Amino acid sequence: MVTTPSVVGVKAIVQRVYGSSAMLAVSDVERPEAGAGEVLVRVHAASVNARDWHVMRGDPKIARWMDRSVFRRKGPANLVQGGDFAGTVEAVGDEVTDVAVGEEVFGEAISGAFAEYLAVPRALLDRKPENLSFAEAAAVPLAANTALTCLRHVNAGERVLIIGASGGVGTFAVQIARARGAEVTAVCSTRNVEAARTLGAGHVFDYTRETVTGRYDTVVDLAGARSLRELLSLTEPTGTLVLSGGGNFDGGSLFGPIGLFARGQLARPFVKPSIRVPLAEQSAASLKELRELIESGDVRPAIDRTFPLAETPAAIDYMESEHARAKIVITVAT
Repeated sequence: MVTTPSVVGVKAIVQRVYGSSAMLAVSDVERPEAGAGEVLVRVHAASVNARDWHVMRGDPKIARWMDRSVFRRKGPANLVQGGDFAGTVEAVGDEVTDVAVGEEVFGEAISGAFAEYLAVPRALLDRKPENLSFAEAAAVPLAANTALTCLRHVNAGERVLIIGASGGVGTFAVQIARARGAEVTAVCSTRNVEAARTLGAGHVFDYTRETVTGRYDTVVDLAGARSLRELLSLTEPTGTLVLSGGGNFDGGSLFGPIGLFARGQLARPFVKPSIRVPLAEQSAASLKELRELIESGDVRPAIDRTFPLAETPAAIDYMESEHARAKIVITVAT
């Protein structure tokens, strides 16, 4: 095994209790080591996802019960958050034979990406797309894989409605649906209409000015702001309604978007459109598929803003404000 000595002084964003971004602090931590089946990555960039906001707040509250023991719900189970990353391989552990030190990689860890170094299972990373910078590659994993999972059933010529098309997942969903040959209709606010068209939407509804109409073979709801009844009314009886993501940035909800998901699952036996609540599981295979889509030119990450590692709290605040368009990236190493 290629080993590296433990080093005190590696910078990371640490959180010990649930709460606002004031609970996040830059701290020195011990550099992780690559265990069996793991890769140690020097992180060049990470990205912020809604999951990071939810973990920081402990919202919805039901997630706290899933995150750690019911007797210790004051803070996240992992001190260092962040999932999406891109960087260079610093060391590899036993049983890792297909990744070499110095290779450029990207992927999605369970946690730990808001730091200078990250130890991650080999199965959760792949070679970085050659045509992307580290910052662009870090914007891909969770959001793009979620979009890919939502749209795997879509075929060429089908009509796809994407609600929440300007967010991190939505910007990838528009491009992936277009790459699969679908006729894409996007729903977003006024300031994002042209961006949605640029990404490949043939028609765009500005929800602040007009009512979304029509029937679609697939409706992908990424916003969580519409009732199940309304979403079903937009879906062809032979079509598919996909529920994924949602807002609820109120810092105090009990179930958050889980409530809509549960209603969708309960309604499945009684409605004609198929209802899916897909679970996107990251793997080297899905990352490879995304890399191929990116290197072919079919998909490109859209980045709203970048923040240095020390300003990660501000980056999460920016996401919490719901003003972010596309992805927010954290730059770590240069």
